[in-house]
Amino acid sequence: MYRLLTSTLSLLTIAAVTHAENWPTWRGPRENGVSNDKSLPVVWSATKNIRWKTALPEAGNSTPIVWGNRIFLTQALDKGKRRAVLCFDRADGKKLWQRELACTTKETTHADNPHCSGSPVTDGQAVYASFASAGIVAYDFDGKLLWHHKLEPLLHIFGNGSSPTLYKDLVIVFHGPGEPTYMIALDKRTGKQVWKQNEHALNHQLFGTWSSPVLARFGQRDELLMCLPGEKIGGDGWVKSYDPATGKELWRCVGLGASLYASATVSPATDAIVAASGFYGPVMAIRPGGNGDVTKSHRIWHEAGKNPQRIGTPVVADGYLYLAEAAGFAECRDARTGKRLWKERLDGKLWGSMLLAAGRLYVSNLEGQTYVLAAGPKFQRLATNDIGEPTYAALAASDGEIFLRTWKHLYCIKGNDQR
Repeated sequence: MYRLLTSTLSLLTIAAVTHAENWPTWRGPRENGVSNDKSLPVVWSATKNIRWKTALPEAGNSTPIVWGNRIFLTQALDKGKRRAVLCFDRADGKKLWQRELACTTKETTHADNPHCSGSPVTDGQAVYASFASAGIVAYDFDGKLLWHHKLEPLLHIFGNGSSPTLYKDLVIVFHGPGEPTYMIALDKRTGKQVWKQNEHALNHQLFGTWSSPVLARFGQRDELLMCLPGEKIGGDGWVKSYDPATGKELWRCVGLGASLYASATVSPATDAIVAASGFYGPVMAIRPGGNGDVTKSHRIWHEAGKNPQRIGTPVVADGYLYLAEAAGFAECRDARTGKRLWKERLDGKLWGSMLLAAGRLYVSNLEGQTYVLAAGPKFQRLATNDIGEPTYAALAASDGEIFLRTWKHLYCIKGNDQR
C-alpha cells in the first residue's frame, strides 16, 4: 500500500489538527503536487483576488514554500554573485529577513534559468537551501545561520534546478548536472555529511538532469527516487531508487532520455511511478519494488519515439496522469496503460509543474497565464488567469491561498469565486 512521505511526522500531525496544510517543499506536503485544500481560488488577474504582492529584486524560477505564517524563497542577487533566502510575513507579504552567501565561482547558466532556481525546504524548525557552487545552508525561522556545507563548483552550461528534500534527520541534495554529479545527505542539525552517492557525470551542451529527488514509501520500505540521464535522446536514462537512510541503490529502470527536467511522480491509485523526459525523450510508468535492474520486470508501459518537450513535473490522481508540454498542450492519460484520453492546446509555453486540488488542475505558462482545468477524462477549461508577468515557477497552495512567484513579484492570491 502506497503513501508519500512528508518531510517530518510532525507535518502530518499539524495538518490534521489545523485542517490547513503547509507547503514545505516545492511539490507540497506529499511531494506530488497534490493539495487537500478545497477552497483555492479559481479566478484572478493582476488586480482581482490579489491579497498582496511584494516586489522581488531579480528574476527567479524557484517556488515559494509555506509554513504557518512564514513564506520562504530562494533568490539570486547581482546575477548570482550572491545567493539568498528571503523570509516573508504571510499576512501582508512584508519581508522579515534576508540572508545571503557569496558565490565566488563564475557559475554558468542559461538566461531562462537564473541562479537559485532550486526551491528551499522546511521542517517547521529550520529552512534549508541548496545554492549549487555556494553550498547548502540552514537557517532558523529568525534568520540565524545554523550551518553552511560547502560543495564543489557546478558548471553546466544550463545551470542547475534541483530542490532538496528532507528524510527524518537528513537533508538530501542532488548536486548536478555536470562534473562532478552526486547525491549527498547531510545531518540537518549539524550540516555534516552522512552519505554520498556518486552518479554518472554528464557535462553536455544539451543533456543533463534538473530533476529533484522525491521520497516515497512502498510497503514497508522508504525509497528515494531520482531521474538521471543517459547519453541518448531515445531512452537510456534511468529512474533510480535509493535507500534514503544510506544512499545505497535499490533498483534502476532504464527508459528515459538524456535531458530531464521533471521529477518522478507517484500514483496512489495505481501504485506506479511515472517519469517523463524532456527534449523529445520517452515517458514511462514503473511498478515499484524489486532489486537491481528492473527494466524488464517492472516497467509497466513505455512511450518512446519523438515525444514533445516537457519541462514541468506532471501530477497523478485517481488513476489519471496529467502532463503539460512546452509547446502549450496539456493532456490526460490513463496512468495504468499510458493511453491518451485527451490532449488540448492552451496558450504560450507551459513550463510550470502542475498543481491539483479539489478536482482542479492548475498550470502556468512563461507568459504569466495560469490555466485552471477540470481534472478527469473529459477536457474542460475553467479559467484563464493572466498576471501579466513572466512566470517560470510552480504554484504553492496553503489554507485557501495560492502563492505565485513571477520574475517581478511574489503574489498571494485569495478569492471567493470558486466556480
